[in-house]
Amino acid sequence: MTGSRPPLAQLRALRPEAFGADPSGARMQRIRNSPNFRDGVFQNPVGARTRPSGSMLELGKVYFRKDERIRRSPAAPIPVHPTTIADLARPPAGGLRLTWMGHSSVLAEIDGRRVLFDPVWGERCSPFPFAGHRRLHPVPAPLAALGPVDAVVISHDHYDHLDLPTVKQLAGTGTVFAVPLGVGAHLEHWGVPADRVRELDWNETTEIAGLSFTATPARHFCGRGLRNQQHTLWASWVVAGAEHRIFHSGDTGYFDGFRAIGAAHGPFDATMIQIGAYSDYWPDIHMTPKEGLRAHLDLQGGAPRGVLLPIHWGSFNLAPHAWAEPAEWTADEAEEAGQAAAFPRPGEPFEPSGKLPVDPWWRAISHPIARPWRRLRAAPAAPAEAPGRDLDLAGDR
Repeated sequence: MTGSRPPLAQLRALRPEAFGADPSGARMQRIRNSPNFRDGVFQNPVGARTRPSGSMLELGKVYFRKDERIRRSPAAPIPVHPTTIADLARPPAGGLRLTWMGHSSVLAEIDGRRVLFDPVWGERCSPFPFAGHRRLHPVPAPLAALGPVDAVVISHDHYDHLDLPTVKQLAGTGTVFAVPLGVGAHLEHWGVPADRVRELDWNETTEIAGLSFTATPARHFCGRGLRNQQHTLWASWVVAGAEHRIFHSGDTGYFDGFRAIGAAHGPFDATMIQIGAYSDYWPDIHMTPKEGLRAHLDLQGGAPRGVLLPIHWGSFNLAPHAWAEPAEWTADEAEEAGQAAAFPRPGEPFEPSGKLPVDPWWRAISHPIARPWRRLRAAPAAPAEAPGRDLDLAGDR
């Protein structure tokens, strides 16, 4: 009978499986020994507020105001690339191909190997199947249809990056998981064998299938349960093969450390940079498009180089900004800097060395954003009611 069980055991029995597991034993000892773990928690490389600043009442008003809610979703279905599986059946001609699956999920084919970053195939990024943020477009292809994956890289344990149903499906495939320190406790709890989990602290490297994987610093936080103990690390990632190297930012606020990462591991053929879900309420832990472009340039030694793939936008409604704003403003920033950037539809593979997808496909399905499209800004003055313009402009960057 449950009544005879100790209170702590009863509480654990009620804990949703998606909460995962807390680190313990040798794993917790390794966490305590980390130079990045102080005062009982993991620390950011630069101080960061991990809770929303300002008035929670005002934030709530922004979230629930009708006109604001409308802007945060597309006005029509998001066009998912229709031939993802067939396109992936052909090997990349240049040895490197990226396929953005939506949000921060990217399949990277690099030097004959296949790496899946932050795969989220679930319907919601939430611990519950009946509540939480639901995806705004279907996944471009079933997970099983992608074929064998050599490595899965997880940036941190938030629900929109570490997805229980996706991990469970991958657990039986034989793939190896590269994760930040402490995240392995979740994976093992969900059935991933311990010998297929590589847990790294910042600036540690492991080799999987002939590729090197390095966990690099990021400015964010962690946590899945009701109590956020800050006992799992968050990271950006460098993956390097014999011919190519790529960078995935995970979630992060901007900080000077991108220069050091670039100096140590760059330059990169492509970077996957978080440019969505930003807000003045949490400026330290997510980047704006301007900051994302700056991070890319820092990683490349200060000058335009390689290809920037914007991630962490379009698939889930996670912040007060308009749905299309991250893509539109990143396109503006990249153009002004002379930086090549790719804007694929979800599921559309591209090779950084080849023709890049640059069509602003989001414009046809977007509600007006807080700043008009570049083409309208540069054109002669148009009537106030012109399509695509917003009468309540928020000003420049």
